[in-house]
Amino acid sequence: MGYMIRTVILLGVLTGLFLFVGHLIGGKTGMTIALILAGIMNFIAYWFSDKIVLSMYGAREISYEEAPWLHRIVEELSQKANIPKPRIYLVPMEQPNAFATGRGPGHSAVAVTSGILHLLDEDELRGVLAHEIGHIKNRDVLVATMAATIAGAISYLINMFQWMLLFGGGRDEEDRGGWAGLVGSLLLIILTPIIAMIIQMAISRSREYLADETGAKISGDPLALARALEKIHNYVYQIPAEVNQGTAHLFIENPLSGEGIWELFSTHPSTEKRIERLKELARKMGVYA
Repeated sequence: MGYMIRTVILLGVLTGLFLFVGHLIGGKTGMTIALILAGIMNFIAYWFSDKIVLSMYGAREISYEEAPWLHRIVEELSQKANIPKPRIYLVPMEQPNAFATGRGPGHSAVAVTSGILHLLDEDELRGVLAHEIGHIKNRDVLVATMAATIAGAISYLINMFQWMLLFGGGRDEEDRGGWAGLVGSLLLIILTPIIAMIIQMAISRSREYLADETGAKISGDPLALARALEKIHNYVYQIPAEVNQGTAHLFIENPLSGEGIWELFSTHPSTEKRIERLKELARKMGVYA
Protein backbone atom coordinates (compact mmCIF):
# COMPACT_ATOMS: atom_id res chain seq x y z
CA MET A 1 0.00 0.00 0.00
CA GLY A 2 2.90 2.36 0.79
CA TYR A 3 4.26 2.12 -2.76
CA MET A 4 0.81 2.85 -4.21
CA ILE A 5 0.42 5.94 -2.01
CA ARG A 6 3.89 7.10 -3.05
CA THR A 7 2.95 6.69 -6.72
CA VAL A 8 -0.22 8.77 -6.24
CA ILE A 9 1.77 11.50 -4.47
CA LEU A 10 4.45 11.57 -7.19
CA LEU A 11 1.82 11.71 -9.94
CA GLY A 12 0.19 14.56 -8.04
CA VAL A 13 3.49 16.45 -7.81
CA LEU A 14 4.14 15.87 -11.53
CA THR A 15 0.64 17.14 -12.36
CA GLY A 16 1.19 20.18 -10.12
CA LEU A 17 4.46 20.92 -11.92
CA PHE A 18 2.65 20.71 -15.26
CA LEU A 19 -0.10 23.08 -14.13
CA PHE A 20 2.42 25.55 -12.71
CA VAL A 21 4.63 25.58 -15.81
CA GLY A 22 1.63 25.58 -18.14
CA HIS A 23 0.03 28.58 -16.45
CA LEU A 24 3.38 30.40 -16.33
CA ILE A 25 4.20 29.79 -19.99
CA GLY A 26 1.17 29.15 -22.12
CA GLY A 27 -1.87 29.94 -20.03
CA LYS A 28 -4.92 27.69 -20.32
CA THR A 29 -4.66 27.43 -24.11
CA GLY A 30 -1.01 26.37 -24.07
CA MET A 31 -1.66 23.87 -21.30
CA THR A 32 -4.58 22.33 -23.18
CA ILE A 33 -2.66 22.00 -26.46
CA ALA A 34 0.35 20.44 -24.74
CA LEU A 35 -1.76 17.95 -22.79
CA ILE A 36 -3.79 16.93 -25.86
CA LEU A 37 -0.70 16.36 -28.02
CA ALA A 38 1.09 14.38 -25.29
CA GLY A 39 -2.08 12.43 -24.57
CA ILE A 40 -2.52 11.41 -28.23
CA MET A 41 1.07 10.19 -28.56
CA ASN A 42 1.01 8.25 -25.32
CA PHE A 43 -2.45 6.80 -25.99
CA ILE A 44 -1.11 5.30 -29.21
CA ALA A 45 1.94 3.96 -27.36
CA TYR A 46 -0.28 2.55 -24.59
CA TRP A 47 -2.83 0.92 -26.90
CA PHE A 48 -0.25 -0.75 -29.14
CA SER A 49 2.54 -1.14 -26.57
CA ASP A 50 2.58 -4.95 -26.62
CA LYS A 51 2.82 -5.21 -30.40
CA ILE A 52 5.44 -2.45 -30.63
CA VAL A 53 7.75 -3.78 -27.92
CA LEU A 54 7.49 -7.46 -28.85
CA SER A 55 8.18 -6.64 -32.49
CA MET A 56 11.09 -4.39 -31.52
CA TYR A 57 12.87 -7.29 -29.82
CA GLY A 58 11.94 -9.98 -32.34
CA ALA A 59 9.91 -11.91 -29.77
CA ARG A 60 7.91 -14.98 -30.80
CA GLU A 61 5.06 -16.60 -28.90
CA ILE A 62 5.89 -19.85 -27.12
CA SER A 63 3.29 -22.57 -27.68
CA TYR A 64 2.10 -24.90 -24.93
CA GLU A 65 3.56 -27.90 -26.76
CA GLU A 66 6.98 -26.24 -26.88
CA ALA A 67 7.23 -25.53 -23.13
CA PRO A 68 4.33 -27.01 -21.13
CA TRP A 69 6.21 -26.52 -17.84
CA LEU A 70 6.53 -22.77 -18.52
CA HIS A 71 2.84 -22.47 -19.36
CA ARG A 72 1.92 -24.34 -16.16
CA ILE A 73 3.96 -21.90 -14.06
CA VAL A 74 2.38 -18.85 -15.70
CA GLU A 75 -1.09 -20.40 -15.41
CA GLU A 76 -0.61 -21.11 -11.70
CA LEU A 77 0.73 -17.63 -10.94
CA SER A 78 -2.04 -15.97 -12.95
CA GLN A 79 -4.69 -17.86 -11.01
CA LYS A 80 -3.11 -16.76 -7.72
CA ALA A 81 -3.00 -13.17 -8.97
CA ASN A 82 -6.62 -13.47 -10.12
CA ILE A 83 -5.91 -12.27 -13.65
CA PRO A 84 -6.27 -13.94 -17.09
CA LYS A 85 -3.22 -15.90 -18.19
CA PRO A 86 -0.94 -13.65 -20.26
CA ARG A 87 0.63 -14.82 -23.51
CA ILE A 88 4.24 -16.01 -23.23
CA TYR A 89 6.99 -14.85 -25.57
CA LEU A 90 10.64 -15.71 -26.12
CA VAL A 91 13.12 -12.94 -26.90
CA PRO A 92 16.25 -14.14 -28.75
CA MET A 93 18.67 -12.35 -26.45
CA GLU A 94 21.61 -13.83 -24.55
CA GLN A 95 21.35 -11.25 -21.80
CA PRO A 96 19.22 -12.69 -18.95
CA ASN A 97 16.14 -10.51 -18.64
CA ALA A 98 12.34 -10.47 -18.76
CA PHE A 99 9.51 -7.97 -19.12
CA ALA A 100 5.74 -7.65 -19.17
CA THR A 101 3.73 -5.56 -21.60
CA GLY A 102 0.14 -4.96 -22.64
CA ARG A 103 -2.53 -2.41 -21.80
CA GLY A 104 -4.15 -4.39 -18.98
CA PRO A 105 -4.70 -7.81 -17.39
CA GLY A 106 -7.00 -8.83 -20.24
CA HIS A 107 -4.50 -7.88 -22.94
CA SER A 108 -1.05 -8.74 -21.62
CA ALA A 109 2.09 -10.71 -22.33
CA VAL A 110 5.20 -11.78 -20.45
CA ALA A 111 8.47 -12.17 -22.32
CA VAL A 112 11.61 -14.00 -21.25
CA THR A 113 14.99 -13.96 -22.97
CA SER A 114 16.78 -17.13 -23.99
CA GLY A 115 19.54 -16.08 -21.61
CA ILE A 116 17.33 -16.08 -18.53
CA LEU A 117 15.99 -19.55 -19.33
CA HIS A 118 19.55 -20.88 -19.31
CA LEU A 119 20.61 -18.99 -16.18
CA LEU A 120 17.85 -19.52 -13.61
CA ASP A 121 16.48 -22.64 -11.99
CA GLU A 122 12.72 -23.22 -11.99
CA ASP A 123 12.04 -21.60 -8.59
CA GLU A 124 14.01 -18.48 -9.54
CA LEU A 125 12.28 -18.22 -12.91
CA ARG A 126 8.96 -18.62 -11.14
CA GLY A 127 9.90 -15.65 -8.95
CA VAL A 128 10.74 -13.55 -12.01
CA LEU A 129 7.48 -14.46 -13.76
CA ALA A 130 5.56 -13.63 -10.58
CA HIS A 131 7.22 -10.19 -10.59
CA GLU A 132 6.13 -9.61 -14.20
CA ILE A 133 2.60 -10.80 -13.45
CA GLY A 134 2.69 -8.36 -10.53
CA HIS A 135 3.31 -5.55 -13.04
CA ILE A 136 0.28 -6.71 -15.03
CA LYS A 137 -1.92 -7.00 -11.95
CA ASN A 138 -0.88 -3.51 -10.78
CA ARG A 139 -1.57 -2.02 -14.24
CA ASP A 140 1.90 -0.53 -14.38
CA VAL A 141 1.76 0.11 -18.14
CA LEU A 142 -1.18 2.44 -17.49
CA VAL A 143 0.65 4.18 -14.63
CA ALA A 144 3.78 4.61 -16.76
CA THR A 145 1.64 6.03 -19.59
CA MET A 146 0.02 8.56 -17.25
CA ALA A 147 3.44 9.70 -16.02
CA ALA A 148 4.80 9.86 -19.57
CA THR A 149 1.79 11.88 -20.74
CA ILE A 150 2.27 14.55 -18.07
CA ALA A 151 6.06 14.63 -18.48
CA GLY A 152 5.61 14.82 -22.26
CA ALA A 153 3.17 17.71 -21.90
CA ILE A 154 5.72 19.57 -19.78
CA SER A 155 8.32 19.04 -22.52
CA TYR A 156 5.90 20.47 -25.12
CA LEU A 157 5.35 23.53 -22.96
CA ILE A 158 9.08 24.07 -22.52
CA ASN A 159 9.61 23.73 -26.28
CA MET A 160 6.80 26.21 -26.83
CA PHE A 161 8.45 28.60 -24.39
CA GLN A 162 11.79 28.29 -26.18
CA TRP A 163 10.18 29.33 -29.46
CA MET A 164 8.41 32.19 -27.69
CA LEU A 165 11.75 33.45 -26.38
CA LEU A 166 13.39 33.02 -29.79
CA PHE A 167 10.77 35.17 -31.52
CA GLY A 168 10.25 37.59 -28.66
CA GLY A 169 6.94 36.13 -27.47
CA GLY A 170 5.21 39.40 -28.35
CA ARG A 171 6.81 41.22 -25.40
CA ASP A 172 9.83 43.51 -25.22
CA GLU A 173 12.82 43.03 -22.95
CA GLU A 174 11.43 45.38 -20.29
CA ASP A 175 8.21 43.31 -20.01
CA ARG A 176 10.28 40.16 -19.56
CA GLY A 177 12.20 41.69 -16.66
CA GLY A 178 15.52 42.31 -18.42
CA TRP A 179 18.48 40.12 -17.55
CA ALA A 180 16.82 38.77 -14.42
CA GLY A 181 13.87 37.59 -16.48
CA LEU A 182 16.17 36.03 -19.06
CA VAL A 183 18.11 34.12 -16.40
CA GLY A 184 14.85 32.95 -14.84
CA SER A 185 13.61 31.79 -18.23
CA LEU A 186 16.82 29.85 -18.91
CA LEU A 187 16.62 28.16 -15.50
CA LEU A 188 13.01 27.23 -16.24
CA ILE A 189 14.01 25.71 -19.60
CA ILE A 190 16.93 23.75 -18.13
CA LEU A 191 15.60 22.63 -14.74
CA THR A 192 11.93 21.86 -15.41
CA PRO A 193 12.49 18.87 -17.77
CA ILE A 194 15.12 17.50 -15.35
CA ILE A 195 12.73 17.74 -12.40
CA ALA A 196 9.95 16.11 -14.46
CA MET A 197 12.31 13.28 -15.46
CA ILE A 198 13.41 12.71 -11.85
CA ILE A 199 9.77 12.45 -10.74
CA GLN A 200 8.91 10.13 -13.65
CA MET A 201 11.88 7.87 -12.82
CA ALA A 202 10.87 7.87 -9.13
CA ILE A 203 7.42 6.63 -10.15
CA SER A 204 9.03 3.85 -12.20
CA ARG A 205 11.25 2.79 -9.28
CA SER A 206 8.26 2.78 -6.95
CA ARG A 207 6.38 0.45 -9.32
CA GLU A 208 9.40 -1.90 -9.41
CA TYR A 209 9.36 -2.17 -5.63
CA LEU A 210 5.60 -2.78 -5.73
CA ALA A 211 5.98 -5.48 -8.42
CA ASP A 212 8.69 -7.15 -6.30
CA GLU A 213 6.35 -7.19 -3.32
CA THR A 214 3.29 -8.28 -5.31
CA GLY A 215 5.24 -10.98 -7.15
CA ALA A 216 6.78 -12.29 -3.93
CA LYS A 217 3.35 -12.62 -2.35
CA ILE A 218 1.93 -14.30 -5.47
CA SER A 219 4.74 -16.86 -5.61
CA GLY A 220 5.02 -17.18 -1.83
CA ASP A 221 8.82 -17.19 -2.11
CA PRO A 222 10.52 -13.76 -1.91
CA LEU A 223 13.94 -15.39 -1.58
CA ALA A 224 13.66 -17.08 -4.98
CA LEU A 225 13.12 -13.68 -6.60
CA ALA A 226 16.01 -12.25 -4.56
CA ARG A 227 18.33 -15.01 -5.82
CA ALA A 228 17.13 -14.45 -9.38
CA LEU A 229 17.77 -10.69 -9.17
CA GLU A 230 21.29 -11.30 -7.85
CA LYS A 231 22.09 -13.72 -10.68
CA ILE A 232 20.60 -11.46 -13.35
CA HIS A 233 22.43 -8.41 -12.00
CA ASN A 234 25.77 -10.22 -12.08
CA TYR A 235 25.30 -11.29 -15.70
CA VAL A 236 23.44 -8.38 -17.25
CA TYR A 237 26.46 -6.08 -17.29
CA GLN A 238 28.72 -8.83 -18.65
CA ILE A 239 26.46 -9.63 -21.59
CA PRO A 240 25.67 -6.45 -23.55
CA ALA A 241 22.34 -6.12 -25.34
CA GLU A 242 20.84 -3.58 -27.68
CA VAL A 243 18.06 -2.25 -25.48
CA ASN A 244 16.09 0.80 -26.54
CA GLN A 245 16.33 3.35 -23.74
CA GLY A 246 12.64 4.17 -24.09
CA THR A 247 11.72 0.58 -23.18
CA ALA A 248 14.42 -0.05 -20.56
CA HIS A 249 11.91 0.49 -17.75
CA LEU A 250 10.02 -2.63 -18.84
CA PHE A 251 12.83 -5.07 -18.05
CA ILE A 252 13.24 -6.65 -14.63
CA GLU A 253 16.87 -5.46 -14.60
CA ASN A 254 17.91 -2.28 -16.38
CA PRO A 255 21.42 -2.32 -17.91
CA LEU A 256 21.38 1.49 -17.87
CA SER A 257 20.61 1.82 -14.16
CA GLY A 258 23.04 3.72 -11.99
CA GLU A 259 24.05 4.05 -8.40
CA GLY A 260 24.45 7.01 -6.10
CA ILE A 261 23.24 10.31 -7.57
CA TRP A 262 22.65 8.63 -10.95
CA GLU A 263 19.98 6.43 -9.33
CA LEU A 264 17.73 9.51 -9.44
CA PHE A 265 17.71 9.15 -13.24
CA SER A 266 17.32 5.36 -13.27
CA THR A 267 14.06 3.57 -14.02
CA HIS A 268 14.98 0.86 -11.48
CA PRO A 269 16.04 0.91 -7.83
CA SER A 270 19.44 -0.58 -7.08
CA THR A 271 19.42 -4.38 -7.08
CA GLU A 272 20.98 -4.41 -3.61
CA LYS A 273 18.05 -2.43 -2.18
CA ARG A 274 15.53 -4.67 -3.91
CA ILE A 275 17.18 -7.82 -2.53
CA GLU A 276 17.33 -6.30 0.94
CA ARG A 277 13.61 -5.51 0.89
CA LEU A 278 12.75 -8.97 -0.42
CA LYS A 279 14.71 -10.57 2.41
CA GLU A 280 12.87 -8.39 4.91
CA LEU A 281 9.55 -9.39 3.33
CA ALA A 282 10.59 -13.07 3.55
CA ARG A 283 11.19 -12.67 7.30
CA LYS A 284 7.74 -11.11 7.72
CA MET A 285 6.18 -13.96 5.72
CA GLY A 286 8.11 -16.57 7.71
CA VAL A 287 10.01 -17.81 4.67
CA TYR A 288 13.57 -18.95 5.30
CA ALA A 289 16.28 -20.34 3.05
